[in-house]
Amino acid sequence: MLIDLNCDMGESYGVWEMGDDEEMLNIVTSANIACGFHAGDPEVMFTTLQNARQKNVAVGAHPGFPDITGFGRRVIKGFSSREIRNMMIYQIGALKAMAESQGLRLQHVKTHGALGNMAAEDEDMASAVAEAIYQVDKELLMVVMPGMCTEKAALRQGLRVIREVYLDRAYADNGNLLSRRLPGAVLHDPRVASERLLQMIGSSEITTVNGQRIPVKIDSVCVHGDSHGAGAMAKEARFLLENQGITFAPMSEVIRSKN
Repeated sequence: MLIDLNCDMGESYGVWEMGDDEEMLNIVTSANIACGFHAGDPEVMFTTLQNARQKNVAVGAHPGFPDITGFGRRVIKGFSSREIRNMMIYQIGALKAMAESQGLRLQHVKTHGALGNMAAEDEDMASAVAEAIYQVDKELLMVVMPGMCTEKAALRQGLRVIREVYLDRAYADNGNLLSRRLPGAVLHDPRVASERLLQMIGSSEITTVNGQRIPVKIDSVCVHGDSHGAGAMAKEARFLLENQGITFAPMSEVIRSKN
């Protein structure tokens, strides 16, 4: 079985640093790189792409709300579908140009924070996200929450999807991520998180905070690079899963293996 391990990266800004990208690039197979709206800047984007290339890690765009102060995790309402689509195109296009200047090709797009969580539950927003990705490059993979609005919108648009689960986050009963404001939303123990992940992959189910089980297909696993101990958690998960015969590979290879 092939599965991808991805991480959000390039989320520093100027002299302010977020996460240990260098460590994570030694562990993951795909990198979601911030595009300047919630985090990142031209220098950070360029350097992150350069480092990913050196480590042979596939790269994708990680667009979010225009909210650097809130790190893109604040719920912002009132954007029209057109505005959502255009902010997506703007950000994907910026990273695409930066990548191509280094001879790299973008593999995927994964929305960040509140934008991703809201789109997972909002059909119009999800459709705007999928439309933007398709208009930039219909070959881009769209990373989605399994069974949510984003998956349905991507498939309607004709995009190939990567269904993602989270190593370090708890789930609400609707299948979306549990709000970070609630107790237990973020997992910190590498062993506990890794064993839960192994159970999810083995059963093709996610278990919610209230014990409900939701059937899902799983192509990729995300660990948040800004979480405390992210490197240790990612290493533990990779070690445990590889010992169970699971092979880690970039999203594009995971997709090809299923065709």
